[in-house]
Amino acid sequence: MIFNSKWYSSLTKPFLSPPAFVFRPVWCILYVLIIVSFIMYAFKHSELNKMKGYIFFGLQMILNGLWSPIFFYFQNIKLAFICIILMDIFVILTVKEFYKISKPASFMLIPYLIWILFATYLNFGYLWLNK
Repeated sequence: MIFNSKWYSSLTKPFLSPPAFVFRPVWCILYVLIIVSFIMYAFKHSELNKMKGYIFFGLQMILNGLWSPIFFYFQNIKLAFICIILMDIFVILTVKEFYKISKPASFMLIPYLIWILFATYLNFGYLWLNK
């Protein structure tokens, strides 16, 4: 079980922390946008080298996959915060690289970037409030 609801429920939650039922539909929508964005980038013919975009995309997706186990399973809020800061950086770099090849693919990542910046605020709030 990756989600320890007893531990999570015991945490002091930051201001603007959404209810749990919000996360599943938001992430479903975001993952659709992320996948479509990647497909648009991958299949866009370009004379420019797309390797940096692939690397940044892959790194941010790895970090995305690591964040939940770090936060919920290992209950390491500080390491999760470091992970999400790195994710923020690589998503920004991905948006920038995708923009060079496909502006629509880049724009499709903006809701994801906004959401993880909000998640960064929440992660910091959990870190600050639960020292």
